[in-house]
Parts: sequence; C-alpha cells; structure tokens
Amino acid sequence: MPSIEIRTEVPGPRSRAWIERKERAVANAKALWVPVFVESAEGALITDVDGNTFVDFAGGIGCLAVGHSNAAVTAAVQGQVARFLHTDFTVMPYDSYVELAERLCARLPISGPTKAAFFNSGAEAVENAVKIAKAATGRPAVIAYEGAFHGRTLMAMSLTSKQHPYKAGFGPFAPEVYRVAYPYEYRWPAGDACEGALDDLRRAFTTRIAPEDVAAIVIEPVQGEGGFVPAPAAYLKGLREICDEHGIVLIADEVQTGFGRTGTLFAIEQSGIEPDLVCVAKSIAAGLPLSGVLGRAEIMDAPGDSTIGGTYVGNPVACVAALAVLDEIDRLELCARAREIGESLTRRMRDLQRRVPQLGDVRGLGSMVGLEFVRDARTREPAPEIATRVAEHALQHGLVLLKAGLFGNVIRNLAPLVITDGELAEALDVLEAAIEHAVAAVAA
Repeated sequence: MPSIEIRTEVPGPRSRAWIERKERAVANAKALWVPVFVESAEGALITDVDGNTFVDFAGGIGCLAVGHSNAAVTAAVQGQVARFLHTDFTVMPYDSYVELAERLCARLPISGPTKAAFFNSGAEAVENAVKIAKAATGRPAVIAYEGAFHGRTLMAMSLTSKQHPYKAGFGPFAPEVYRVAYPYEYRWPAGDACEGALDDLRRAFTTRIAPEDVAAIVIEPVQGEGGFVPAPAAYLKGLREICDEHGIVLIADEVQTGFGRTGTLFAIEQSGIEPDLVCVAKSIAAGLPLSGVLGRAEIMDAPGDSTIGGTYVGNPVACVAALAVLDEIDRLELCARAREIGESLTRRMRDLQRRVPQLGDVRGLGSMVGLEFVRDARTREPAPEIATRVAEHALQHGLVLLKAGLFGNVIRNLAPLVITDGELAEALDVLEAAIEHAVAAVAA
C-alpha cells in the first residue's frame, strides 16, 4: 500500500485559506517554501490539513533524524513537562543537562578530558564556540570558508558566505572575519581541490591575516546550505596540521551533519582527525530548540564565570528529548541506516545521471546527498531553474524537497533516518520523475 496520497490539488483549499491568513498576519520575510499547512506527521510522513500525505525529504531542515513524533522522544518530553518546564540551569540545575553533557562528551571523537555547554540554536552554538576560542587563545580573528553557512546572528552571519538572502543589507558585520577557499571538488577550477584549498589557506596567512592573530578556523565537514559539499579527508588532515602548527582552535560545525546523518554520529569522525570544538544542534533534540558546544576541557573552561549563557539555554524539556534521541539512534542503528539510505539514493541518481547530463554531480556522505543541476555538463553552468522545477513537480506528487547551494541549483536530502524501504522507494520514483520532467520542461 503506497504511503503517498494526494487527494486535492497542492496546496489544497484549507492550506490556501491558511496562507491567506498568514499573509495578513505574518511578516513577509517569512515566505513559504512548501505552501501546505501541516495537520500531523509521523516518521518520514507528513499529512496536511487537506488530507494529502507526503514523504518528507526536508526533515525540518535536518532536525528529525529520529523522525516526526518519535514515540520515545514524545514520552520523555511529556514526562518532563509534568515535572517542571524551566528554572535556568545556572540558577537551579537539573540532572538531564549534566547527563546529556556526559553522554555527548563520551561520544566525541576527541581524546582527553572534554566538556559541554548548551544553548538554543545552531547560530548560538557557533557564536559561543567563537567566544570560547577567543577566550582560550586571546586572539581576535576567525577564518571561515567560501560557501559556508553558520547562522543568522551577527558573528554567525559574518561567518556565513552566501549574500542573498542572508547578508545583503544587514551590514556592517563582525570584524576580523577572513574567508578562504573550500575544497569544492566539482567546481574547483583546475588541479587538485584539496591541495589548492590548503595552499589558499597558507597564502591567507601572508596576504589576509597573520596566523598568530587567528583564534579559530570554523568548518562544516559537509557544507549544508553551500550545497552538500563534503570536505575531503585529506583536506581536513592538512587543516588539522596547520591549526596545530599555529595554535589555532579548529571548530567543526556539525549543526546539520551531526547525529547520524552522515553515517557516523559526527561527520568529522570519518576523516580520522580530532577537532578542538564541535557545534551541534538540529537533530540533537528532534526539533526542540537545543544546541551545544562540545570540546576539549581546557578550551571549554577558558571563558570566565557567566561569560556564556542565556535564559533558556539547555532547557530541561529539550535536554530529555536529546537523551531520548541518543537512545533511539543506538536502538534503531540509525548511523548504519543513514549509510543505507545514502547508498540507495546515490545509486539511483547516478543511474539517472547517465541519461540526464544536466544532473551534473551526485555527492555526499551517508544520507546527506546533494544533486547539483547544470545547464551544460561541460561548462557546469549552474541551473537553479531545473532545481526549482524538480522541487515543484515533486511536491505535486507527494515528495517534499529543499534546495541548497550558492547558486540555488542543488537538491538536498534531509529525510528522517527512520524512513522505511517502501517510503524511500516511493520517494525515489517521484524524485526521478521530477528530474526528468524538469529537464524536459527547461529544454522545451
């Protein structure tokens, strides 16, 4: 029996009525990528207010590794709500915060003593990781990458690379932020992307910022908004050596890559290197607002008392949800499941690529797979119009997709890792048909 069920046009009449109310009451900046209002969701499926059921490849922008309405997470949240909602951990502490710190630190790919601090959002985690690195080194500068996305608060937005819609008109930005090339193999102009990007970083120490002034380098092991671009392991090893040489804190932004999505709990594990700090959020608490900075104890302890924090950070409801998420990742073997999903998606899309040259690149790590569309396979000119048509056609046929990439020409997979084989097969049928339809429509 199929999981996808489309009963009305999309959006249906009830969703359209809610959209009209939204347009009158909600700021225009909150545009809708998927114009359907949700009634319920479970696992990898979403049902809208008109009774249409979709397979979800968006996952709340990567927040739902353990799926919508996970029973264990829901039970943990309900139990905590019955106990208490809030005290502020630094005013009156609670056990779930400490237990979560213990369990995450035990899983970190970092040797030696480690500690954790919790916040609300991925952007807050990045902001605080930078503050911690500056406190530990006494240095003012931070290096980030072309194509990076780290959030929308001041420092996080300054570190973010993409101008529209995230940065244009919002300056001035935080000072002492410097940008270097990311090893984007598909779009590297010539030669080896890994060596070329390492050379660019070394050159930056001569032409842009002295290494002794750099507190931290912040990198996504797989760029998310930048287009699901994995950093080669060789690059990350070279980066680790450069950071060690100059006493620079290496921060791995695992906000989108963490919690099993790439086939290991943390993506950085697959490179064989140890970061100094790791930023986590999104799937950590199955959609509840929670983030964290985890890392070497001597670095985490550098800031003085009360220099990092906030009223709601590490709230008890989100902490118990996160503990349940960790249990579910292990119980359901979701890291292995992520690898299976990625293999199925990659195999199917590479088969399609042989007859659809506009599908320029199929890449990723674990289930974090990106599909990059181009107008010409030789010139690799970006084709955002194809990616847009793919997403639109897929939605009409029951599959929710998100775009990504500096040029808006990448379709990304953020499906819950609990997706069944049957649901995945249905979704891939819709995705393949949407790509073929979009390419034909653009060519017409």
